[in-house]
Formats: sequence, C-alpha cells, structure tokens
Amino acid sequence: MTAPPQANTTRKALVLFSGGQDSTTCLAWALDRYAEVETIGFDYGQRHRIELECRQTVRAKIADQFPHWAAKLGEDHMLDLSLLSQISQTAMTENVAIEMQANGLPNTFVPGRNLLFLTFAATLAYRRGASVLVGGMCETDYSGYPDCRDNTLKALQVALSLGLDAPMTLETPLMFITKAETWALSERLGGAALNELVIEDTHTCYLGERKLRHAWGWGCGTCPACELRARGYDEYVAGKS
Repeated sequence: MTAPPQANTTRKALVLFSGGQDSTTCLAWALDRYAEVETIGFDYGQRHRIELECRQTVRAKIADQFPHWAAKLGEDHMLDLSLLSQISQTAMTENVAIEMQANGLPNTFVPGRNLLFLTFAATLAYRRGASVLVGGMCETDYSGYPDCRDNTLKALQVALSLGLDAPMTLETPLMFITKAETWALSERLGGAALNELVIEDTHTCYLGERKLRHAWGWGCGTCPACELRARGYDEYVAGKS
C-alpha cells in the first residue's frame, strides 16, 4: 500500500488529469501533499472523449466538497494533441472492436501516448514553476502498456530533467497497488465522499458509455477498463466486510 502522504509546503505539482478514477485519486493525493496543484488534460481524438467533460465536473466538485483542498487547486490546462489520433490506428481513437494484437498488447494501446503526455506536461510545468508531475500509471492492475511501467517512467524522468536542465520528479502513487487498493486510497484521502464522487462523476469506460449505472460507476461494463474497475470495486467492498 502507498504510504500516507506527507505534506510538502513548497513544491508545486502538475497532475495529468483525464477525469477518470485513477487520475482523480492522483489529484486528491497531490492536493493532500503539495502546496499548489494544477491539472493538465489532453484532447487526442479519444473515442471516450466524454471524459473531457467529466474532468471539469470532478474538479468543480472537489473544490466545492473539500475546502481544505480548494485553496491549493490551481489552473487547469487543456492541450490539443489531435495529431496523435492521425498517426495511431487504435481502438482508443477509432470505432473498432477491442482485441488483442499479434504483439501481445491490446489494440487500446496508443503508442507513445504517455511519453508525449509527460513531455508536454513537463514543458508546461517548467513554464508554470512546477517541479513535480503526477500520473496514474500503474503496472499492477493494467493492460500491459509498456509506457505505464515503472522503468519507463524512471528513464523518462531522467531524460526530462536533463533536457530541461531542471529537476523534474515523476510521481506515480498507483504504480504498485491494485485497483482495489486504489479505491481504498481514495477513501483514505477523502473518505466516503471522495469515493462517491469517483463513482458518480469520473469516467473510465473505453466506449464512452454514460447511460448504464453500476455500483462502481458509469460504463458499458464489458470493456477492459470497466472490467478492471468493477473487479477492483468488488474486491474493495469485500475487503471492508
């Protein structure tokens, strides 16, 4: 389990915030730890672009329901990375069935996505005076994406810090915990109110489904993202009983 956050009264963080469960938990984690927190999102032509609307709702509700975090929550930034969808033929950017590929990766893998996200985020962080990037990458419960692995991100942290000639820390609080533990972490950070916000207002479903309501939230219930979120929620609930 991730250790309880320790407050940092000086450093500024930029959270990669999609509006999903993981990035919302990471936003709460950063707000509990850092003096000032800004968010960044990316429009890359994703099939589930409903998440871009959800992220604004989540930010507004966090500011409203958690006043001790509201004063730390700074600006939001949205970057247009639509070029990514023009060079990536994946189930995340095109209306095709989700399936495994010959290389052993699901076709929801968008090559280079996290590498680009973090590079652009670091560029913005440098200009905004932030020295910490926070992302929801995880290699415990995940689809095998190589750009979510800890070693990938450690290497990128070195490259970004050298390239900017300024220390840039990449924090991944979910890297080594399960999805059930992610539910537990958000509860530890913001209580039942934060988990209810995650259930009601965040978006995970790859297909962009917001009409079907489950105990764990909205989604089709059958895509890999929904199945992972549902399984983690069931394990989290079972662990509390």
